[in-house]
Amino acid sequence: MPINITMPALSPTMEEGNLAKWLVKEGDKVGPGDVIAEIETDKATMEVEAVDEGTVAKIVVPAGTEGVKVNALIAILAGEGEDIAAAAKGGGDAAPAKAEAAPAPATAEASKEEKKPEAAPAPAAAPAAAAAPAKSGDRSFSSPLARRIAKDAGIDLAAVTGSGPHGRVIKKDVEAAISGGGAKAAAPAAAASAAPAAAPKPMSDDTVLKLFEAGSYELVPHDGMRKTIAKRLLEAKSTVPHFYLTVDCELDALLALRAQINAASPMRKTEKGDVPAYKLSVNDMIIKAMALALRDVPDANVSWTEANMVKHKHSDVGVAVSIPGGLITPIIRKAEEKTLSTISNEMKDLAKRARDRKLKPEEYQGGTTAVSNLGMFGVKDFAAIINPPHATILAIGAGEERAVVKKGEIKVATVMSVTLSTDHRAVDGALGAELAQAFKRHIENPMGMLV
Repeated sequence: MPINITMPALSPTMEEGNLAKWLVKEGDKVGPGDVIAEIETDKATMEVEAVDEGTVAKIVVPAGTEGVKVNALIAILAGEGEDIAAAAKGGGDAAPAKAEAAPAPATAEASKEEKKPEAAPAPAAAPAAAAAPAKSGDRSFSSPLARRIAKDAGIDLAAVTGSGPHGRVIKKDVEAAISGGGAKAAAPAAAASAAPAAAPKPMSDDTVLKLFEAGSYELVPHDGMRKTIAKRLLEAKSTVPHFYLTVDCELDALLALRAQINAASPMRKTEKGDVPAYKLSVNDMIIKAMALALRDVPDANVSWTEANMVKHKHSDVGVAVSIPGGLITPIIRKAEEKTLSTISNEMKDLAKRARDRKLKPEEYQGGTTAVSNLGMFGVKDFAAIINPPHATILAIGAGEERAVVKKGEIKVATVMSVTLSTDHRAVDGALGAELAQAFKRHIENPMGMLV
């Protein structure tokens, strides 16, 4: 019988992927373990191996096809001794693939995403106080001038359709309602039963494009990675109650120790000649310090679920790596147990494969915390967005010489500002402060990271 090859699920959350390349062609014989194709997910490019033995009878989904659904039929194998032509016609009992041709040049119309139906405007008879101070969202949906004019004229703003950004009611909308005999505001007593105002909606593609002169821009369709990043960040800021703690860490002892360790690195022979066995970066030492801080403050090494607090036994530290089109967070597992040289070499390997989109899902999914370092770009301090299911993320600023006061005297020290973002459901203020202080202690006393 023909053997169907379907789009594999390369991670628990994968719903579709791009069939980047076929490494076999029709008529080729394959066996279990043979690499037959490359699949692009939103984060990585992964090789797909054959599970069965046979001859490629038909390639159903051509290379370069985007948005192929998981379990969709992508190819058919003919079994041993089976007629290839018959097998090519006999397969196909699988979910249909979503085959998309290469995108045509983008236009404003073609770039529109499917919109959710808009809520119907409130009927004119719906009672609502025009300018009641307690009404939530007034500042979001009407300008101060529009509210004052509406109040003076007795116009119900809930019955006025706004033409400003995000549907905001502006002066001309109220004036049009007055001239057209718009709905008068109901008595305050009736206002208490008014339905709450609808939540603000994001600006539509059309609304955004109308703000710019035609021909002054080009449209670049979002790829899978950018869509995933946008979705997860929106989810994080919408559902995770962030709060932020900033501490300053002196780096002089750490920089001196790093120089000593790198100077003591043994040489190893490679095809390119003798190279150091390791070369620590400041970021490698930051990863270790964060891992040890979570070990020291285990109540902060957690993830929130609606039913449980997930308390992790190890510090699995994700490290934000910038790649073309977005970022990815490969994870150093059990970082609290690893030497600095191991962390350094592992991080270099993960970062290289991340930029080549060659990471496996288990190398960037999960983790118990994350580190985002923009110090190398001269950024003094910033606040990072938590990546669920993490409860914390550490934002690293630049190390710079600053004047500090020590025992009543002004000294010059290399200081780095770090900001800890925490999920307040899982990590309270005092606990977050304890974690930040533990990190600072390891950074300022780095010799302890060697034992």
